[in-house]
Amino acid sequence: MNILVINCGSSSLKFQLINSESEQCIAKGLCERIGIDGSQITYTPAGGEKELNVTPMPDHTEAIRLVLEALTNEKTGVVKSLDEIGAVGHRVVHGGEKFAQSVIIDNEVLAAIEACNDLAPLHNPANLIGIDACRKLMPSTPMVAVFDTAFHQTMPQEAYMYGLPAEYYEKYKIRRYGFHGTSHSYVSKRAAQVLGVPYESLKTIVCHLGNGASVSAVKNGKCVDTSMGLTPLEGLIMGTRSGDIDPAIIEFLAHKENKSIDEIMSILNKKSGVLGLSNNLSSDFRDLEDGYHKGDTYATCAMKTFAYRVAKYIGAYTAAMNGVDLICFTAGVGENAALVRTMICGYLGYLGVTLDQEANGKRGEDIVISTPDSRTKVMVIPTNEELAIARETVRLV
Repeated sequence: MNILVINCGSSSLKFQLINSESEQCIAKGLCERIGIDGSQITYTPAGGEKELNVTPMPDHTEAIRLVLEALTNEKTGVVKSLDEIGAVGHRVVHGGEKFAQSVIIDNEVLAAIEACNDLAPLHNPANLIGIDACRKLMPSTPMVAVFDTAFHQTMPQEAYMYGLPAEYYEKYKIRRYGFHGTSHSYVSKRAAQVLGVPYESLKTIVCHLGNGASVSAVKNGKCVDTSMGLTPLEGLIMGTRSGDIDPAIIEFLAHKENKSIDEIMSILNKKSGVLGLSNNLSSDFRDLEDGYHKGDTYATCAMKTFAYRVAKYIGAYTAAMNGVDLICFTAGVGENAALVRTMICGYLGYLGVTLDQEANGKRGEDIVISTPDSRTKVMVIPTNEELAIARETVRLV
């Protein structure tokens, strides 16, 4: 069966067509600047040339129509008709407390996703638009929603509650939800598979380090804690997001800079993290690493502060699980930045971690990067959220 995986943002749409038997990507692409001048679609069939088509996309329905047109194109398409697409898997960012696992989409599910819009105002409405567009153009094809938050729904109450008046949880469901769940689930399972160890027997810490970054504690196959919270702003220092700060800073800055709450939140989401710490050098770790090697004090501060925060969370989650067997690095920075991994693991001597620097220098493969005598194993596992979404979709349809 061929599964179309859709990851819909407010002005972009990523897609992959995956064969569920071989688990190979048959075609992939990206629609950009939807609803904005200069919109374009890139499309790459497996083994073929990347195509770029600059064309108006006033809305997501038109973007989906162009995706389906590219997939069925006589010359470069990979399927003869839409009948060859067995199901569509949609990434949905926030499922609230309602969804602890993926579900087949119906009107009731759509209403429940919409009810979570307040919790993810940038993401959920866009996810819904993508689903709606697909349903219009492929009315008889089953659709599945795969939630970023679902994997973390196994957290115990003491891990997800905040120290706020209980009424705010009861009225507004303010609690820790966590994100990147599809990645945390895929990586923790894949690591156990690579090691040939039962998933349910491991205490694993997954470090998903990209422009958005989060850590999870996975004990005996269940997530027991994660660093992102009600929103993806909590936790680690990220590309442009602050991560954990003293909440009083918001009021302090609002008074000092004469800014509104919305303006301060925009700074915390878009101008902070390693971008802010590096004095606006970059949110890209390749630039930061370059600056670090050149002795740029801001870039050095950003790199060190980022690594220290990750190491602190690893320590906290080791305590939460009363031990750790395995630490996994994944996502753009986690998979590719050997220096960042070295800096983080430099704090983990108490766990008996020693890195094999030759293995640590490799890229793009599932690999153990700790030495054979390292008391805690350390691995790099490239994430594959699209494949994880496709697997969930097949499981349900």
